[in-house]
Amino acid sequence: MGEETFGRALRHLRGNRTLEAVANAAGISTSYVYKLENGQRKPTRTVVEALEAATNAQGALIEASEKIGKKSVPDAEIIPPTATMSPVRTLDINDHYGETGEDATERRRLFGLAASAGIVGFDEIVRQELDHTTDRPRSAEDWDIARADHLHALRTRPPAQVIKDLSIDLYALRQQMHTTSGDALTELYRVAALLAVIQANALTRISDHGAAIRWWSTARKTADASTDLELRLLVRSEEAIHGLYGQREPETVLRLIENARQISRRPWPRLMTARAKALALLNRSKEAAGTLRTLHDHMNKGITGDRWDFFKPDQIPFAESWVAAYSHNEAAADAARDQVLQIIPERSYQYRMNAKLHEAISTAALGGANEGARLAAELIDSLPAGFQTNHILETARMVLRAVPLEQRERPAVAELRSLLALNA
Repeated sequence: MGEETFGRALRHLRGNRTLEAVANAAGISTSYVYKLENGQRKPTRTVVEALEAATNAQGALIEASEKIGKKSVPDAEIIPPTATMSPVRTLDINDHYGETGEDATERRRLFGLAASAGIVGFDEIVRQELDHTTDRPRSAEDWDIARADHLHALRTRPPAQVIKDLSIDLYALRQQMHTTSGDALTELYRVAALLAVIQANALTRISDHGAAIRWWSTARKTADASTDLELRLLVRSEEAIHGLYGQREPETVLRLIENARQISRRPWPRLMTARAKALALLNRSKEAAGTLRTLHDHMNKGITGDRWDFFKPDQIPFAESWVAAYSHNEAAADAARDQVLQIIPERSYQYRMNAKLHEAISTAALGGANEGARLAAELIDSLPAGFQTNHILETARMVLRAVPLEQRERPAVAELRSLLALNA
């Protein structure tokens, strides 16, 4: 009876897709899928999870498989995901630590969620199962290296790739947090907050603002749970500064900054750059410039950024470039942009591209509508599609907004408008 229930569920979820298509997506043989659908075989746990991912079952296949019973079957028909893996035996999540009861149920639930969300596929499920057999949770040092790796990826790789890779580590972190307590759990809260910040940033870069805002909320909650004051300020400053890229109104960003200042009046460079940028967007140029002067005073007194390398000194000239561009101070914008391009590495494509777009903003605002729009379009076209992030496109939209009303029908302006509409 259990086999028939699972088979019916699998047939329903397969829909109009061929047996071969589902089998290839799951990494198992076509004949095995046929036998599963017809109740001739009982699936192993790993096969169920692979089929969950292949059919986006959202837990339905896991639920159906639990009605079959615990008897396992040979796995001779499973196709190994790589030539180096042997199909002699499929890993079962209940094998690890002698898992039973609530732990096993929770682990099955997490796998089901991850598979149905497309976070993990067959090869990743197998890799995590192998990793899980070591009976050693990842250390704080391992997690810090992972944090540094993801932050580097955020600065140098397409954000969609960052989100996919980071989601796997976030899933693994959630598993580890489920079996951790005390001081070790507090440390994992720090890790969770830092990874959530990177995820929210990456989601902002692909314009998924609703998801990003939810991840900012998660980052705040986990940072607060860690009781680490510096981390709490870091999370809030990152949320504020990335909110300026079309995610939130500048007034809302100023409210976020003020809320962060209620936690601590300690001078925090990233919050100050966010405040200066928000003020510039609101045409409060004098206040923006004053905020930057205060920031310089604090930096000269030895105030530094965070210990996780989110804030870098090169972000100060970038903020100066931003404020000068939106204040239409072409000379100051040129000087700040030149400094940015001298000190920011080539691989940090987003900062460099936006600094160049600041020039287009100033040019367009000061009467060079065609020239500024043409420069912005050329800069965007020079980037591969995966690197055309929301941050860059939103800055290009600022070029359009800077064009005087009487010049908004110029040919190059219209072309830039069309280009941005295609990327919307």
